[in-house]
Amino acid sequence: MNISFTKLHGCGNDYLFVDCLEQPLERAGEIARVLSDRRRGVGSDGLICIYPAATADLRMEMYNADGSRGAMCGNGIRALGKYAYEHGLVASTRLSVDTDSGPRRLELHLTGDLVETVSVEMGRPSFEPAKIPVASQEKAVAIPLKVAGRTWTVTCLSMGNPHCVTFDADPEGLDLEALGPAFACHPFF
Repeated sequence: MNISFTKLHGCGNDYLFVDCLEQPLERAGEIARVLSDRRRGVGSDGLICIYPAATADLRMEMYNADGSRGAMCGNGIRALGKYAYEHGLVASTRLSVDTDSGPRRLELHLTGDLVETVSVEMGRPSFEPAKIPVASQEKAVAIPLKVAGRTWTVTCLSMGNPHCVTFDADPEGLDLEALGPAFACHPFF
């Protein structure tokens, strides 16, 4: 199978982009898993398919490197904006993109004919993890979480996809390659 793709990144978060405006990509999750493999494939954080949209300029389908469907990625949608403009999929520097987390508005900032930066209206964060009752979505809740033999104070939030933030560690001294998957596989999530 031949698949034309472009690899772009936002802040090092790299994705493979496939123009699906004329033809859908069958088995996108499986393709994302194979192509994203950093040793046997192209290597990426995932695959983003660009589709036509009924109520927006474009629709984004995002697949993580493990083949699972993701709802949203801020760095990915910014790269999508660059791709769409520079490949002639849109002519305006203001566009809307439907995602699995709802519509997002993008503003493209040009230098000449090239997209230099992209701003995205991400909406308000939700601080309400499904398993933790929170009185207000605007107030972060610190949660103790035991991961990798240590109790971490974390704040969970979503900007369309889940994030877990901790302020109680120096990132320079952490093995993030091991710690990230330990958090991701924790039963809380």
